[in-house]
Amino acid sequence: MQSNVKVLLVEDNPMVLAMLRDALSPLAKVTTAADGADALLKAVDEAPDVLVSDYRMPGMDGRQLVEKLKSRSSTSGVAVILLATKSDIADKLSLQDHTADDFVEKPFFLKDALQRIKRVIDKVALEKMSKSSASDGVVRGSLAQMNVIDLVQSLEMGRKSCLLTLTNDGDKCEMYFSEGQVQHAAYGPLTGDEAVFKVLRWAGGNFQINFEGKTKQQSTTLNTQGLLMEGLRLLDESRRDSGGQSEEEEDVLLDS
Repeated sequence: MQSNVKVLLVEDNPMVLAMLRDALSPLAKVTTAADGADALLKAVDEAPDVLVSDYRMPGMDGRQLVEKLKSRSSTSGVAVILLATKSDIADKLSLQDHTADDFVEKPFFLKDALQRIKRVIDKVALEKMSKSSASDGVVRGSLAQMNVIDLVQSLEMGRKSCLLTLTNDGDKCEMYFSEGQVQHAAYGPLTGDEAVFKVLRWAGGNFQINFEGKTKQQSTTLNTQGLLMEGLRLLDESRRDSGGQSEEEEDVLLDS
């Protein structure tokens, strides 16, 4: 389901630009540009929430584009993902200098790039939902908008402390986060890791996020990424045991 997040995609290779645009369009509102100058004009006309840009481009490169956007009040808060080679990331770029929120290392498989970009889109979508939340400060939504895995990843990436409550056909699961890490979870008689693994199977329902929710309980033994990885492994195993198949997607290696 497409979110209300606005993505500006900048890439001078027409094939790569088209494939990334098609892959991202179901997730966000995508505007494309073929170079840095074109991207700057489009960003001034309509400020994006997320910039996905090639680093090496003729004329204005990705870093120069980011610096210009960050210097303008209307675009200073844009989340940035740069497509760059391993050597460029190591020699010229780093997450520590605040140039980018994340990098996609080139050459990249489309599926891997989409996964990394989606994490940032989901984080921004959650932040936008928070700003438009009800007067009680609680964010409410449907799991059709953002599923359990995406929610948990977004809260981790944003280092949020909160209570995430999930409901589905009369069942309820509560997850307490501290600085993005799941601290305690309860689902019926299940607590901790098992409660998280169980709720990852949900395909529908609703959620609410209370940023005032806190607990002193500590029932989980794995960090958030560990919980997601193990939960997905168990889910995949369950599908195979029931005669289903894991999702297999055709992937494409892209470079520019």
